[in-house]
Amino acid sequence: MTALKRLIGPRMPDDLSAEKRALFQRPTILWITAAVLLIISIFLPYWKMTLLAPQYPGGLHVITYVNRLEGDVMEIDGLNHYIGMRPLGEAAQLERAVSIVAISVLAMLVLGAIFIHTKYAVLLTLPAILMPFIFLADMYYWMRNFGMNLDETAALSSIIEPFVPPIWGSGFVGQFETIASFELGLELAFLSSLLIVIGLYFHRKAYKPLVDGM
Repeated sequence: MTALKRLIGPRMPDDLSAEKRALFQRPTILWITAAVLLIISIFLPYWKMTLLAPQYPGGLHVITYVNRLEGDVMEIDGLNHYIGMRPLGEAAQLERAVSIVAISVLAMLVLGAIFIHTKYAVLLTLPAILMPFIFLADMYYWMRNFGMNLDETAALSSIIEPFVPPIWGSGFVGQFETIASFELGLELAFLSSLLIVIGLYFHRKAYKPLVDGM
């Protein structure tokens, strides 16, 4: 058996009933759907933070996409300046720069797994499964980094203790309340991860007996 055949694995048999053929087709359908959801998520917001205070009854909002920030970024940066927090745009610059290409590559790897009928399909799909969790971990890292490293020379540094803004839910910084929420793009990324995992289940169920018989 060649190394390539060990990697790719057996083909779906031609003489299958409609029910068994559907079993082999499920991973393909699930993984194509997952890859499409990942691509769609690029164009949608992943995370949102709302800043509430008496002087801002409507709140200030920062909307995070994988490659940019939108909303009241300048206004929030102006407030953060007084407590010694760096501008939001300085966070995750590398991640935003490579995000579109990186997520597109993850989607292509998922599609590539369709043609791998062995356990090695997991290696191609694992990065896409982990992507939304890595996004949140990276978000937490930067929020912690900014909140715990305040400029001690800032005007209000003496009355604000270092803090970690929440990446989900509400928190308080002085008189301000922050409300963080997951948005549709991130939800689609998590749904994509779930579909990939389900696809792996059906992939194993369909192809493992054939691999064992090789």
